[in-house]
Formats: sequence, C-alpha cells, structure tokens
Amino acid sequence: MGRVVGIDLGTTNSAVAIVENGRPKVIPSPQGDPVVPSMIAYDNKGHRLVGQAAKRQMVINPRDTVLGAKRLMGRHYTSGIVKKAKLKFMYDIVEGPRDEAAIRVAGKVLDLTDVSALILEELKEIAEDYLEEEVDRAVITVPAYFNEKQREAVRRAGEKAGLKVLRIINEPTAAALAYGWGKRLNEKILVYDLGGGTFDVSILELYEDVYEVVAIGGDSFLGGMDFDQRIAEHMVLEFKKQTGIDLSRDPIAMQRLRDAAERAKKDLSTLTETRVSLPFITVDENGKPLNLDITLTREKVEKLTMDLVKRTLKIVQQTLDEVNLKPSDINEVILVGGQTRMPIITRAVTEFFGRPPRKGVHPDEVVALGAAILADVLERGEAPMVFVDVLPVSIGIGLARGKFKKLIKKNTRVPTEVKQIFKTVRDNQPAVKIKIYQGESDRVEENEFIGEFIFPNIRKAKAGEVKIEITFKLDEESILHVSARDIDTGQSVKAVFKTNGYVRKETYRTDKILKKKITAVQEKEESETEMPSTSKDAVEEKPVVKEEKVELNRETEDREKSVEEKKESKRKSLWERIKSLFKKS
Repeated sequence: MGRVVGIDLGTTNSAVAIVENGRPKVIPSPQGDPVVPSMIAYDNKGHRLVGQAAKRQMVINPRDTVLGAKRLMGRHYTSGIVKKAKLKFMYDIVEGPRDEAAIRVAGKVLDLTDVSALILEELKEIAEDYLEEEVDRAVITVPAYFNEKQREAVRRAGEKAGLKVLRIINEPTAAALAYGWGKRLNEKILVYDLGGGTFDVSILELYEDVYEVVAIGGDSFLGGMDFDQRIAEHMVLEFKKQTGIDLSRDPIAMQRLRDAAERAKKDLSTLTETRVSLPFITVDENGKPLNLDITLTREKVEKLTMDLVKRTLKIVQQTLDEVNLKPSDINEVILVGGQTRMPIITRAVTEFFGRPPRKGVHPDEVVALGAAILADVLERGEAPMVFVDVLPVSIGIGLARGKFKKLIKKNTRVPTEVKQIFKTVRDNQPAVKIKIYQGESDRVEENEFIGEFIFPNIRKAKAGEVKIEITFKLDEESILHVSARDIDTGQSVKAVFKTNGYVRKETYRTDKILKKKITAVQEKEESETEMPSTSKDAVEEKPVVKEEKVELNRETEDREKSVEEKKESKRKSLWERIKSLFKKS
C-alpha cells in the first residue's frame, strides 16, 4: 500500500501536502514552488503540457490552453454559468457526452473530469518523486459551495488519476482544521476564502477537537480571475483611447494583458504604483508595431474592483443572517486564497468585523495542509478530531408547473436522511420517476439538475394501493444516495440514477441504512419545514427522518419538459413557419 496525501485542487493553482514527523508540510514542485498552476495545454506538435509547462506557453497559445476548468465541473452545457463562461474563456466550451460542459482544445474534446485528472496526476507524480514511493490515496478539497454533481465529478477525476479518494472535504473546513489543529480552541471562526476562481465563506464552531460547520455561503464564479479581468479591460480601454485600436478582438494580445494584469495586481499588494509595459502588443493599419505602456496605481485598481469586494461581503452578511449571527459573534476571521493578499480585502474585512483578520495563516498552503492532516488521521484509523459538516445547497424534487420542493435544506447537518412516501395514481402504474435538483430558487429551471431516479417494475395494483417509501440519504461528503421499498411488502425497489447518460445503480436496502451508526445528528426544525420529524426517541440512533405523502398525479408525470425545452420547441415551430412562407413565395 502506498502513501496518502492531501490535495488542494484549486481553480488557478493546486497544491499537495503530507504529514511528516507529526507536522503537515506542502511538497514543492520541481521548480521549488509550493503551488502548481491548474492548467493543461497542447502545443503545435500535439504534445500535452500540464502545470507550469502549460502556463509558460499560455501567452502565445491561449486557445489551446485550459485554465479555470474547475468552475465548469459538473455543469450542464445549457446552464447559465456555462453560457457566462463561454464569454470569458479563450478555449472552446462544447457539449459533452452527458449533456455536460466539455472543452475542445487542439481538435480534442475533453471531459472536465479528464482535465482535473491530469492536474491530479501531476500532483501525484510530484509527491511520488519527493517521497520516492507510490502515492495511491488522497483527501481532496472542493469549494464549500460545490453541489452534489460537482463533488461527484471531483471524485471521478481522482479515480481517473489513479487515486482512491478517501474523502472530499470543503476548502474552508480544511483551512479551519489547519488553523485549529492541536490548539484545542473554543471559539467561533469565519473562513473567508477568496481563491483564483471561487469565493467561499464558512462559519465554524471549534471546541477542543470538534470542528462543527454552522453555515456555508459562496459564489462559484467569483475569484482572482475576475479581478484580473477588470484590470485587463481597463488597459484595453486606455490603449483604445491612445491608439483607436481595440485589443479585445486579438486573443493573443488579451492573454498577454491578463497575464500582465495578474502581475500588476500582485505588485500593487506591496507597491502603490506599477508600470505595465508590453512591447509589440499589436500593429497599426500601416503595419507599424505598437507598444502598450500604462501606469497603474493601487487606488485605481481598487476602484475598478470595489464592486467585487462588496459582493464577497454581501455573501458574508447573508451567511451570518441565515444562522442569526452578527459580525461581533465571530471570534476570529481567517483569510484563505491568494486573492486575499490584496490590501483592499484586508481593509474591507477589518471594517466589516470591526477588527483585523487573524495573522499567521499562509493563504496559499493552508487548505492543502488541512487536507493532509485529515488524510493522516484517516490513514491511522484514529479519531482525535470530530467533523460536523452541513449541506451547502438545498436538494429537492421537481413538481408540476415547474415548481421546486426542497427536501433537505441548505445548512442541514450531514449525514442525514429524508423519507418521502409516493403513491401510484393509475391502475397498474409500471414505474415512478423523480427529477432531483439542487439550488435555492422555488423554480426548477433556476436550479441545477442533478439527475433522474427511475423506480421500474412496480407491482401491479389499483391506483393508490402501492406506496413506495423513498429514502434520500446524504453522506458526510454531501453526496446523494437514494433507495426505496414497497411499504406493504417490505421489498427493496431497485433504483436507477440517470445524470444525462451517466448511470449509477443504488440497490441497498433502507433498513440497512437506518441501522448504520451516525455520529452527527440532525436536530428537529419544525418551524422551517412542513414535514413532521420523528419522535425524540429515534434521534439517538439515527438522523432525523422526515416523512410526507406526495401523490404522483398525471400532471406531474406529463409536465417533464423543462422551460428551455419548451422554448426550443417554440423556436423550431417558428422556424418551420418561416420556411413555409419562403416556399410559398
């Protein structure tokens, strides 16, 4: 058996760490850097490049260089976030084999799990070269706001990279673990995690060796890349004022600008002014080479990005409000992610909480260190610490008229279970089909589609006589499992979970799940849900199980087309009418 590591799979940079002699440490890359760029590329000869090698050639090869791919993992190709990403990234985002977003580079279509798998392979090799032995297991971190599909995608990427994924852990939770490890603290902390591509905020209660997540918030499309883009857009406007030429139409020029914007942003973390000079950025109408030479001040960059900073604080306030906390209730604020080095972040957080954030935590390494600590604990089979996590985004089912019903609400402790009783509505109804979504809107089209559970081969009986009890179970990683049983016969019902082509089968029995010892117990929240919970006596042995009878009427089954499908149908109908008019003319 090989070694186990902790991996921070970041949007822009990743890191791998281990525990040696009782202390966690980040393993440096061959170049001596603590982080590895989360990039892959194909050069003009078709050679694949990963990490630093991919970043070095990005300026001259932007269309075949993939960065920020983690933002798209587990996303449907038609989702609003993917549409937004297509406007930002140089590479082609296309529809993949499971209706999920994929990437086309150098004539190849890559699944996003393949992209992340290549980065994980690079980290695995770095660790193996350092340790001089095989690495075959890992704890991998993800943004706290990742949904079920995204977490499952990260797990699949780890498996493709040859790693047994022991645990998926939220990045802020890993940071809190690294911060509180061995200190036996008793305080409430808030982790403000602003990385290259995502923003997360987590509130945790630390008491001795217990790490309890109280609330989670975030934005999976807000990070350092957006700050860089603002600076690059400003330089585009300044250059256009000077020369009349719009650089935004030149992919190579734009990549050079983004690269320069990132360097300038880093410089302005310690300086008040910096100069950006890019020779031969383009040519004029006469073929004369033109240079870009612009002076940036910290004040100007802060004005350009102030709304992004305010967006993070709005999310912080919303997260506090969800659990009825005030800024003064937080004992310590931990800054995580390279973007938090920007002075305006420290000032804004200090002003919001009335005191400066905690010093002494390395923003680039702390997440990987926390993952390594957990990996070491799991490897030794000991439990010197206890984790209590929560669901980051509500999970529910689609109903008639496009409505969304939350079954397990955001910030519910995990692991947990919810039960629903579904009755047949037609004589000899052959199957029950349920669509699962994740999100906070009361409309299904505004939430993320997770998949479809189909329960076939239901016994023949009159309408309403067959009652199927379906158990929705969330494990400690917030990954969903579903099982079912016929209430009258007690027989388990096989379920097939379809995620637009990706199929996984769940055939275990509900009664086996209920006997499993659960360490984190969900408390009753009758004021927050219309589903009654079980008696207090049952709470000691298993998570709270909530039950509600839901009839699957004909309208629910017949209205399965999404709003997007209906719009597409209307567009096709309109196009057919237009073609017929042309024929008549």
